[in-house]
Amino acid sequence: MRPSIIDIGVNLTNRAFDQDREEAAVRAEAAGVSPLIITGTSVASSRKAADYAGLYPGKMYATAGVHPHDVKGCGADTLGTLRKLAALPQVVAIGECGLDYNRDFSPRDVQRRWFREQIKLAEELDMPLFLHERDAHGDFAAIMREHPEMIGKSVVHCFTGTGEELRTYLEMGFHIGITGWICDERRGQHLRELVKEIPLERLMIETDAPYLTPRDMRPKPKGGRNEPAFLVHILETVASCMGMEAEDVAAGTARTTKAFFRIE
Repeated sequence: MRPSIIDIGVNLTNRAFDQDREEAAVRAEAAGVSPLIITGTSVASSRKAADYAGLYPGKMYATAGVHPHDVKGCGADTLGTLRKLAALPQVVAIGECGLDYNRDFSPRDVQRRWFREQIKLAEELDMPLFLHERDAHGDFAAIMREHPEMIGKSVVHCFTGTGEELRTYLEMGFHIGITGWICDERRGQHLRELVKEIPLERLMIETDAPYLTPRDMRPKPKGGRNEPAFLVHILETVASCMGMEAEDVAAGTARTTKAFFRIE
């Protein structure tokens, strides 16, 4: 029997799951995907993620943070609220936080300020960081180098970058999250080679559901929505690319994830 696998990044409180949130979680567990770590991307969504995860102790966890898209709305109460959420037993990391220079939904100077603030919060609380970086590698790496003791406690979620960027992150000491982007023949082909360079003790897997539905799934999911049960497909793709048995990748990534997030 294949070991259970852990989805380190699922946006389960997203409205795309409003009609079948519990059913999606049941399907995931039936597929061997458990526990789930629900991503917080704003103060409101972090609170919602923590509340929902709290209903399923041991089966669901949450992160608490503000995504770079949303930091333009941060204010005097933001860090205090995140600090309170982080004290809950089901909250296992600070984030999703980081930099996104692809969309620039928040000004870059504001992004950098609140990225630093959330790193310092994780440092203060001795918690891992769940990180976002898109088209911002230089500034992202430079800011993290200001906090070298946090790099080994950080995962670059949904890595989609270049070989040079991956090697820099691995040399620095980051963990790396791989999503269904690796299943995308248009944009993710390079990841099929790069994933071989990630040691199992630094590798985690995730769906980022409801986003990033694996493009090569057959039959295609109804409505095109991604869900945590599809992590099995991502696992099998990653294992194939690495030339390993899926069971070994499942066991290795689960072991890495439990140690990183300090979950049973």
